[in-house]
Amino acid sequence: MKAAVLYKANTPLEVVDVQQQGPQAGEARVRVKAAGVCHSDWHIMNGDWTLPLPMVLGHEAAGVVEETGAGVTGLKAGDHVIFSFRPQCGRCLYCSIGRSILCDGHASVRWAMLDGSTRLKRDGQDIFQMARIGTFAEQVVCPAEMLVPIREEMPWPQAALMGCCVPTGVGAVTRCASVEAGASVVVIGCGGVGLNVVQGARLAGARLIIACDLLDNKLEFAREFGATHTLNARRDDVVARVRALTGGRGADYAFDAIGGEATTLQILDAIRPGGTAVIVGMAAMSVRAPITPYLMALQEKTLKGTMYGSVRPNLDFPRLVDLYLDGRLKIDQLVSRTYRLDEINEGFAALTSGQVARGRRRLLDALRSPSAPRLDVSLPHVDWPAECGSLPTIRDSICSTNLTIDKEMAGRGDTQTGEHDPLPRTRACDVGWL
Repeated sequence: MKAAVLYKANTPLEVVDVQQQGPQAGEARVRVKAAGVCHSDWHIMNGDWTLPLPMVLGHEAAGVVEETGAGVTGLKAGDHVIFSFRPQCGRCLYCSIGRSILCDGHASVRWAMLDGSTRLKRDGQDIFQMARIGTFAEQVVCPAEMLVPIREEMPWPQAALMGCCVPTGVGAVTRCASVEAGASVVVIGCGGVGLNVVQGARLAGARLIIACDLLDNKLEFAREFGATHTLNARRDDVVARVRALTGGRGADYAFDAIGGEATTLQILDAIRPGGTAVIVGMAAMSVRAPITPYLMALQEKTLKGTMYGSVRPNLDFPRLVDLYLDGRLKIDQLVSRTYRLDEINEGFAALTSGQVARGRRRLLDALRSPSAPRLDVSLPHVDWPAECGSLPTIRDSICSTNLTIDKEMAGRGDTQTGEHDPLPRTRACDVGWL
């Protein structure tokens, strides 16, 4: 089985063959159909977050259950599922009060199975799995409690983004902040998570949705996702403009979808007395933001953090799927270009250089035909014989910070360019690894 493994911080991922043990009691094996790559993966790659290596990264994914271990209920082979990267034991204090994202019912480390053992090896060496799942792989064995069944008509690429980017953004508004209809909202950062904060505010009925970013193309997308006003922080005094738009008071709610010292302080300055500021983006562990306790108390401001949008995966993932299928949740717009699996590091380079705002990554069966030709270049989308099997690619986009592996269906040779796209949506011929 092929997987993208990180062996050392600040080095590229290596796509290698690994050995996988089957699911044990309480576990399931899933064939990954789509898996996203976000900045949380990058924090591990560049050493911001120190975790034991080697490790298969990836935490945002969807796939099909292939088999289950003993004692697994509510899940069967053939089910379509979204991975939740947080456990939910169902027994601890947090699960009991409906805050399963904070579950502390398992004593094992979060890069191994619940019994503390691993399911992956290479040359006799244990390979860890990010968040107990590690979705940059053809198949994943993980605790069954981290899998949420969904409707089969949900497309795989869109389902993958339901595993992190979408619930993190929408949930920050609806679950964590409980934004009410008619409220004023500021969103700092319009990547994938930020755009979902914007559309979460739209779904909640916010009257004023002010989106802020440094790039005009991201602000155009924010308008498409529901922003009523946009501010370019390179040109605009964000806090002053927010106050001008809110009668001089400041916004009711402000969300930091980036995660950093400057943006944390900015959302506190942007809210009115009695307002709520929410940190959504995950900063490096070393980041510190110096707040002024006197003003926090004097103005009764609230600063909150949210992990994973404070969602309840078993309840919220299916609801978000319903909203998408009803045409009320925008996800299709988060996808543009395509790469082969062996180009995953090029996708990360594009992500970190600002060439793209979000990408997605769909991982499918390895190319199985021994006589199939090998191509090492990206081409426009082309016909590919069905008998050769399915092919993994990486698709990255302009709207967030993820990559996606996608399966290109045979048929058209095309380059698609959307109305607001700063980069062409070029699809790759996916025959780059055997």
